[in-house]
Amino acid sequence: MIANPAAGGGRTGRALEGVRQTLTELGLDHHLELTRSLEHARELATAAAAAGEVAVAFGGDGLIGAVADAARRCDGVVGVLPGGRGNDFVRVLGIPLAPREACRILGSGTIRNLDLGLAGDKTFIGIASCGFDSEANRIANETRLVHGKLVYAYGALRALVSWRPATFEIRLDGGQPRRMTGYTVAAANSKAYGGGMLLAPDASLEDGLLDVVMVEDVPKLRLLRLLPTVFKGEHVRQRNVHVLRAAEVQITASRPFTLYADGDPVQQLPVTVRALRGAVRVIVPS
Repeated sequence: MIANPAAGGGRTGRALEGVRQTLTELGLDHHLELTRSLEHARELATAAAAAGEVAVAFGGDGLIGAVADAARRCDGVVGVLPGGRGNDFVRVLGIPLAPREACRILGSGTIRNLDLGLAGDKTFIGIASCGFDSEANRIANETRLVHGKLVYAYGALRALVSWRPATFEIRLDGGQPRRMTGYTVAAANSKAYGGGMLLAPDASLEDGLLDVVMVEDVPKLRLLRLLPTVFKGEHVRQRNVHVLRAAEVQITASRPFTLYADGDPVQQLPVTVRALRGAVRVIVPS
């Protein structure tokens, strides 16, 4: 089991001990490795695959994404347990958010080949986005005032205060460029991000495609009213929200933005994002 060092203390540390106890009760052999960095997590996952072991990630989407990236390179198998702030990947898979209950999936689940996203040379499991989302993610990652999944809502509210529209150019599967002035462009491999926000409610982890979500400009007060609807995926009904599908999307913008994926900064625009079909084997509920 590969865990974030934050799992060593506090509430998460107690959850980790509960996970280890549950795995023992279920008769699942395991050993624990604490990561020093995401690169270290990749090394641990690679070693697990070489030993014929399942690399189980106990952490957030960033850690799961790093483990999945290593596993796809060496045909390893990944197990996932909720141990982060948002836990969006496990939500989408239908894995219980209670870590002890999630352990049972490791013993009773099935292995499926799932898609990954590729942004530049970095893979991700969930959603890569830029624009307004770039500012919201930066604020969420830097704040120490708010904890848990509410940190993403806090980041969005703070970002909205100083936000000004940007113009994005999107090219799908090498086709004609499409321009949009507004808030956000996202390439979704999965449905959710930000602790349960269903940005791309119809996205699939098994179709080899990205759901490209574009949010055009509207007054800030209207966007503020729109934000709560994202948790149910109802925002896609609005006229300023467009969802297209493609295996590849190229994104540029009228001013500098950092693309974030699984909550972490990936690279500066311009960027090309691709879907990697069936790239990683993951234990999912039967």
